Amino acid sequence: MKNTHHFLKKIVLVCAFAWAPAFAAELPAEIVSALKAAKLPSDSLSLAIVPLQSSLPALYFQGDKPSSPASTMKLVTTYAGLSLLGPTYQWTTEISSTVKPVNSILNGDLYIKGYGDPKLNLERFWLMLRDLKAAGVREIRGDLVLDRSFFSSSDESASYDDDGDDPYRPFLVSPDSLLSNLKSLRLTLRAEASGVVASLEPNLATVLIDNRLISSPTANCATNKLRLAIDNQGSSAKISLSGSMPSGCTSERYLALLDHPSYTASLFRSLWAEQGGVIMGVNRTGLVPSEAQVLLTTRSPDLANVIRDINKFSNNTMARQLYLSLGSTEAGKDSSTKSFAAVRRWLAGRGKNFDELKMENGSGLSRQEQISARHLADLLIDAWQSPYAAEFISSLPLVALDGTMKKRLGSMAGEAHIKTGTLRDVRAAAGYVRDINGQTSVVVAMINHPQAVAALPVLDEILRFVHHRVAK
Repeated sequence: MKNTHHFLKKIVLVCAFAWAPAFAAELPAEIVSALKAAKLPSDSLSLAIVPLQSSLPALYFQGDKPSSPASTMKLVTTYAGLSLLGPTYQWTTEISSTVKPVNSILNGDLYIKGYGDPKLNLERFWLMLRDLKAAGVREIRGDLVLDRSFFSSSDESASYDDDGDDPYRPFLVSPDSLLSNLKSLRLTLRAEASGVVASLEPNLATVLIDNRLISSPTANCATNKLRLAIDNQGSSAKISLSGSMPSGCTSERYLALLDHPSYTASLFRSLWAEQGGVIMGVNRTGLVPSEAQVLLTTRSPDLANVIRDINKFSNNTMARQLYLSLGSTEAGKDSSTKSFAAVRRWLAGRGKNFDELKMENGSGLSRQEQISARHLADLLIDAWQSPYAAEFISSLPLVALDGTMKKRLGSMAGEAHIKTGTLRDVRAAAGYVRDINGQTSVVVAMINHPQAVAALPVLDEILRFVHHRVAK
């Protein structure tokens, strides 16, 4: 009976798509007014509204125009990930050696090989080293060798320049097959009467703090005169602090410093020393020898869990890790090229030919990526009908409740799952909206314009329009 009900529901859904008229109509008056209020021309908008459960017609406005989707491109990457890898997929990280530990001594090199884990965070890294001790290792007399060969390109040269001349922002961290803790550092400052205390977590020996901050008697924390300068050499970094902070105030900032192998090696040594471990050799990159034996393997949370972080909080680095993972079974050398080939092959297998689609890194953090509103809507319709619909839809931010939509559209709390997108000249929103009768529609809206910063009220008005749009 359950299968029969599902089959009939699918027939009704397919039939609704078959007869519901689609039209490239003039924009509804509410949306036109919102564009005028934002001083944006109508041709800056690409729009697709497709009812999934009602007889309302689909509405497209410039639906076939190739547009920059910003972070709504993550919808393509995460749905492809669910389809190609599966919701239970886990990334692995292996620790190996060519010798076995004897009396807690490893008389040889220790190899760590990463397979693209996007969530090897501080806590999991610490647990991995605890498991290494449990495997009988306390003293390593050889080198620490990092195998980063699983991804064949690091994609360091993406076309992106919204960082405000601050290359140390965590959202700009490039992918790496041995990514650890998103290559991030938390700098915490606490102003006391005797001075300002500065600390880093994790505390890496290769990152030094030159703290010349003084505490001031001013009570207003907003008046701090903190100056921060960074000298990042890749293998080491120095943070110079000067100026003043009001006594009793605190400040916190996240930074992405060092290159990938230096960060991971420094993190290993710091956490290994905390656990009483010893390592005698140097850090280097290399390949795991064929004769090496795996001492332990750590596994990431499953993909269904990871895509929640990617979509709800628009995590660029994790999206790029997933995107590069998609191409692991394709032929070729460059990971980005292989990943795009995998996505193309997957779309073709679902009967979809998105000629305008361009993907550079799968996160939307690019000036090169593009898709049309119609095709992104087609993909969301396909996801709605897929076996993994629940996992996919629940990964999107809930309007007015969490993620990047937490502070928007309070009157529609919980009535939509919407992925947002932001670049300097792009604002976008895409996902699923329930109307006041409980019927769901797919919505894709992308605004590409030099003044796109003014577009949020327009996007919110589009979502409200769909929420209140019902058959007469």
